[in-house]
Amino acid sequence: MSSLALRAEHFLNDAGADRWPWLAVGVGGGIGLWFTLANGWLWLGLSAFGIGLAALAWLLPAVSHGHLRGALAGMGLAVAAGCGLIWAKSALVGTPAIVQPMAPVITARVMDRYAQPADHRLRLELAFAEPGSGCPILARLSMPDSADRPGLTEGAVVRLRARLMPPAAPDLPGGYDAARSAWFDGVAATGTVIGPVTVVTPAPGDSWLARARHALADHVRSRLSGPAGGIAAAFASGDRGGIPVADEQAMRDSGLTHLLSVSGLHVSAVIAGVYVLAIRLLALFPWLALRVRLPLLASGCGGAAGIFYTLLTGAQVPTVRSVLGALLVMIGLALGRQPFTVRLLAVGSICTMLLWPEAVIGPSFQMSFGSVLALVVLHDCAPVRAFLAPREEGWWLRMLRHLAMILLSGMVIDLALMPIALFHFHRAGIYGSMANLVAIPLTTFVSMPAIALGLALDLVGMGGPAWWVCGESLDLLLAIARWTAQRPASVTMMPAMDGGRFLLFVSGMLWLALWHGRGRLWGLLLALAAIVSLAWLHPPDVLITGDGKNIGITGVQGRALLILREGKGGRMGESMLEAAGLTGTVTPLTTWPGARCSEGFCALDLDRGGRRWRLLIARGKGEPKPAELAQACAQSDIVVAPDKLYGPCHPRLLKADRSLLLRSGGLSLDLEHRRVTTVEQSAGDHPWWRAPHHAPREVPEP
Repeated sequence: MSSLALRAEHFLNDAGADRWPWLAVGVGGGIGLWFTLANGWLWLGLSAFGIGLAALAWLLPAVSHGHLRGALAGMGLAVAAGCGLIWAKSALVGTPAIVQPMAPVITARVMDRYAQPADHRLRLELAFAEPGSGCPILARLSMPDSADRPGLTEGAVVRLRARLMPPAAPDLPGGYDAARSAWFDGVAATGTVIGPVTVVTPAPGDSWLARARHALADHVRSRLSGPAGGIAAAFASGDRGGIPVADEQAMRDSGLTHLLSVSGLHVSAVIAGVYVLAIRLLALFPWLALRVRLPLLASGCGGAAGIFYTLLTGAQVPTVRSVLGALLVMIGLALGRQPFTVRLLAVGSICTMLLWPEAVIGPSFQMSFGSVLALVVLHDCAPVRAFLAPREEGWWLRMLRHLAMILLSGMVIDLALMPIALFHFHRAGIYGSMANLVAIPLTTFVSMPAIALGLALDLVGMGGPAWWVCGESLDLLLAIARWTAQRPASVTMMPAMDGGRFLLFVSGMLWLALWHGRGRLWGLLLALAAIVSLAWLHPPDVLITGDGKNIGITGVQGRALLILREGKGGRMGESMLEAAGLTGTVTPLTTWPGARCSEGFCALDLDRGGRRWRLLIARGKGEPKPAELAQACAQSDIVVAPDKLYGPCHPRLLKADRSLLLRSGGLSLDLEHRRVTTVEQSAGDHPWWRAPHHAPREVPEP
């Protein structure tokens, strides 16, 4: 042990790494482990382990093991602090969901209003007393925009009938957990508005920022029609409701979807533009320039502009996170320090985790800080610094070097973010670096300045030319997105990745980024091990949703997916294809020749792992005779039913009826390895996971 401790001490001494980034990793690791571990005893054990590790570090001699002592103590306390932080946040702000679906008439106050003109929908966030208990709750409801009424704005009191549902758990393992997000957002119900809305009391008056945001979005869409207007409104006000779904999909598949969310790029462009403009204008006044540090004043102007832009666009978490980082950069510039460092990024991430610890496990946090970390580390490498060093050369050579650096930066960011995209979305674009090579300069230097110029010139009625330039640039952006998304093999699909493989990827990238010297290359081995492990990923054979009403079967005679039934618009089929990491067509099970379907059941045989599996799937129609059901179950390996199967039904392997699915949630089955993955395994005893006795009922019709 003494020899091992000395080796670790020598490694830490030679690596020369900063402690702040690793403290941020420790806090984030504690938060992530809290979400991963199943119950309170394990959370207590994690906290005790971190504190115990810190206590153990003090037993080491300070003279000969100073670096190791500090590393163990710091990481132990950081992990314990991260676990305690998210646990406390969950206990303080978490909001339990309503127990049962309902369709009451409610009187509520409008807390937020979000227009989605591309989908002809309107989303409302309402506060009201829960029927029955009288407890105040918050609900998110959608309604057709044709049902909009004058006075239906933030602060108004309205009366309506709503179909309320508890926020949904993931339909399938690895899916998006709306219940978890709602728990931390304070939302107890989701649903739709039924019938007309009556404005009982008009709003006393929106805040000027809310009025400005809505007016700005409407004005931009009035100047630019179609998808370009929707994107321009998103840039100016954060309102993405005017962007068609097909164009959002094209932006995502081409690796450009980050441009649609007001975050780092947009905040940086606004702050940098104001900073440069302010320092140039202030330099025109010699008296001021000789007496005051202009970078300090310009940084203040840029920071104020960033804060105003964040408030104007709704102060969403990604925007607030971005402006916090940008303000730290402004402070560094004002103090004459190097602002673009890993330490500064670590401070920004710690500030974010103190405010929104739940963001750590989300793709937005991981992609934002992952991309910036990749850029900072890339530009800190000695070969890159030598490549970008000033030298005597023509302007065209300097431009070529910068263009090459933009392309290299895009490739590095794509490689760093691809595991994150595959883990969360099961898909990733592979041409993103090339698309961003054009799209980012186009957005930063043409589209956004044109929007700002158009808004300014509209004050005197002369904004037409600027809006024309903006529309043409955004049409070009959409053309790039569509063309890139339509290239062969433009999107990599992959089945849901487990947390172990993702941890290998993240550990490898952090090790490579945060250490110095040759020791950092060990991170490549971790990342390579994660890449090799992906070869063993394959689509699950059977997917079963948590309500038992949708069953998907993969790999049947060239079909991408057989599905028992589909939701509206094929949404469930698309979700199952995404969860399985497949592209192709969805075929209804009842039309496939290999399925034997009656009014109440469908039966089919699957050849997997060297044997034949027989599936019996209930269609939810009619009541089978007990003797027939018992015989059919006895001849089947797996039985799936949306309702509880009463009577004798004993399949050879699994009976996934309502009584099981209420406890487990959605299932994915790997028949070859006889492995069952459930939603419950990832939810554990976290408070947003529904209790087994909270059995959802059908919503009563009004």
